[in-house]
Amino acid sequence: MNLVHLGLGNFFRAHQAWYTEHASDAERWGYAAYSGHREDVARVLQAQEGLYALVARGPEHDTTEIVGSLSEARAGADHVGWLGHLASPAVAVVTVTVTEAGYCSARGGGLDGSRPDVLADVARLREDATAAVATAPARLVAGLAARRRSDAGPVAVVPCDNVAENGELVRQVVTDLAERLDGALADWIDGSVGFVTTVVDRITPRPESGAGAWTDARGWRDDAPVVTEPFSEWVLSGEFPSGRPRWEDGGAVFAGDATVYEQRKLWLVNGAHSLLAYGGSILGWHTVAEAVRDDECRGWVDSWWATASGHLAQGADELGAYRDALAGRFANPRMRDRLARIAEDGSQKLPVRVLPVLRAERAEGRVPRAATQVLAAWLCHLRGSGTPVRDVRADVLVPLAAGPVVEAARRVCTALDPAVGADDDVTTAVAEQCRELEASARRRANA
Repeated sequence: MNLVHLGLGNFFRAHQAWYTEHASDAERWGYAAYSGHREDVARVLQAQEGLYALVARGPEHDTTEIVGSLSEARAGADHVGWLGHLASPAVAVVTVTVTEAGYCSARGGGLDGSRPDVLADVARLREDATAAVATAPARLVAGLAARRRSDAGPVAVVPCDNVAENGELVRQVVTDLAERLDGALADWIDGSVGFVTTVVDRITPRPESGAGAWTDARGWRDDAPVVTEPFSEWVLSGEFPSGRPRWEDGGAVFAGDATVYEQRKLWLVNGAHSLLAYGGSILGWHTVAEAVRDDECRGWVDSWWATASGHLAQGADELGAYRDALAGRFANPRMRDRLARIAEDGSQKLPVRVLPVLRAERAEGRVPRAATQVLAAWLCHLRGSGTPVRDVRADVLVPLAAGPVVEAARRVCTALDPAVGADDDVTTAVAEQCRELEASARRRANA
């Protein structure tokens, strides 16, 4: 049986491909993975017959293994190959890693049908169902349409990005786009495709500029090694109508409801990451490990963890152990996880990483300083402090963040969520903390 993946990047190779390598039935499964926008890694992996070195970088030493679950590495532009794989009855599962922004979802849910790239893809597919398309939802719909035409049977779609209820989100955007093309196709998807919700966690930095190849003791050279942390988590909830590898042998957890795991991961891991990405870079740090060793940054993180943990279902002892382990992961000095990477697309990340905690605190009558601190740091970032802005909504958000900070806080919070922008207590706190953060950065610069 075969697996197909969209988004041939380091995280996929450190996570889904690694779990497949460690399945007890791995010999029955192989991945055909398609790149997103970059094709250089696909070319290297093709030359290496899909083999690559996975380096698990602990605080003191590395552990390296060769991963062989990648049968084919394809360029994203190979649309004919993509359609052919999805049309094959041998394919049972399609996994996806395209980042939060890649799903083209609207703020209220479903497909953002106003996006020019989405509109262009819909027009192409209306004219020719096999036409090459650009967005992830359109690529999925085109592939599923090819599967329906070939009568290849049911399939599971498994998104693996940090989005709340990602299986349901992808079901909505895919169905919405299919309905714009053919109601019968949307009905077929509803009856034949299982959308699986997942929680994924494994810190996998982008390679440093100029990173070299890896060579083993026998002289085998890998020009596309992956460096990751030893820790890994994968929680899945949903149906696999045509089967799947025994990922549980590698430690994956199959749960009836992934919500508990999802909230813990999004709030404690990703929320703290966003706080460090914006606040830490404003104070002059470049990596997570550098920032978390700063007493001021670590104080922010501890406060955020304490606030968010109050709204999680696990017990105090379990959460305490999780946070202690997470602090060690963040502080690993040999992991160069750059804040600039984490800071990208905050407009897509903060609504799931921070706003649920903010809403829960406001419902209990509190203005949570830990949550407004993240929004304040993001506002400072949009105003030009810290790492440069890279966001799919930057052309809207950066102008909104300019000018007097009180008005800027209200405008930016409104753009993130109108209810947050209408909350004067919250926007006042965000503005005040933005001033405090900018003042702290100035003091450090002048010290």
